[in-house]
Amino acid sequence: MSKLVDQLTEEAIQLLMALIRTPSYSREEADTATLLEQFLQAHGAEVHRDANNVWAMSRHWQEGRPTVLLNSHHDTVKPGASWTADPFGAAVVGDKLTGLGSNDAGASAVSLLATFLYFEENPLPFNLLCAITAEEEVSGANGIRRLLPLLPTIDLGIVGEPTQMDLAIAEKGLVVLDCVAHGRTGHAAREEGDNALYKALDDIQLLRNYQFSRVSELLGPVKLSVTQIQAGTQHNVVPDRCTFVVDVRTNELYSNQEVVDIIRAMVGAEVTPRSTHLNSSRIALEHPLVQRGLALGRKAFGSVTLSDQSMMPFTTVKVGPGDSARSHTPDEFIYLSEIRGGVRGYVELLQGLELETKN
Repeated sequence: MSKLVDQLTEEAIQLLMALIRTPSYSREEADTATLLEQFLQAHGAEVHRDANNVWAMSRHWQEGRPTVLLNSHHDTVKPGASWTADPFGAAVVGDKLTGLGSNDAGASAVSLLATFLYFEENPLPFNLLCAITAEEEVSGANGIRRLLPLLPTIDLGIVGEPTQMDLAIAEKGLVVLDCVAHGRTGHAAREEGDNALYKALDDIQLLRNYQFSRVSELLGPVKLSVTQIQAGTQHNVVPDRCTFVVDVRTNELYSNQEVVDIIRAMVGAEVTPRSTHLNSSRIALEHPLVQRGLALGRKAFGSVTLSDQSMMPFTTVKVGPGDSARSHTPDEFIYLSEIRGGVRGYVELLQGLELETKN
């Protein structure tokens, strides 16, 4: 592959080190957004920014051609107390770069940027758009959800997350339910009141034993977990209110709204979803991008972790350098060789890709 790929890859690694040294917690990404802007501008790209979302459209853009989005995120979670390295140190020892956001998803972000810039010099037969966005870790309103209405129509999205460059062709969705069981207060010493906690426990038992009938070949069954419960004001008062939280990981065979409707019909408690927009996604095994990846020796799998893919109303695949098992862990790291392989992997995927031209 060309020297240009090598040059852009090394520049991408330097950019990643600068990003690591610049704190970018979700909703606090302004400084890393500026670094991304400056990097693209230095390479002659026409850069756009909205809030802390940064994107560029290829200068070879032609109306009527299919459009591919390259997307990853530059926000991070906060480092835990068990870090032994400096989360913002960007220390390199041999092949290993340690730092917060190095694996999730800085390596993917800079690899996609290098890929985009490579194809600025080596045009593709379809339109390319690269967006590095904010608030992914909190599924925030000012990240990809805010940006998508500002972009042209997109036919295919490549979402950069650590998958060891294998193809996540399906991804579980998420819906969180706030549930409230109602009763009536009374004195605990007498047969008074209507205990909301007992009502909630009855509902929880139903949920614990329930199995959704549609099981995905790639993602398995819908997974339902009751994760929080709270009731009562003091020991001698029968509680008239009990709240509990349900975490549901959906497969692509159910919409989040359908899951909400099923649970509402099952339990006596009030059920309120925090949102229903984080839906499961899937790309057909026959899609040209998947077939291209398989031909290059990549594996296809179903991912249980959530990404901004869940908010994209078009065909997507999740693929990137690094390992999801390192995400959100102490002393998070990426291997430099993984970034080099990531850029080359993205370039290979796109170079031989044939997409149907729009009418």
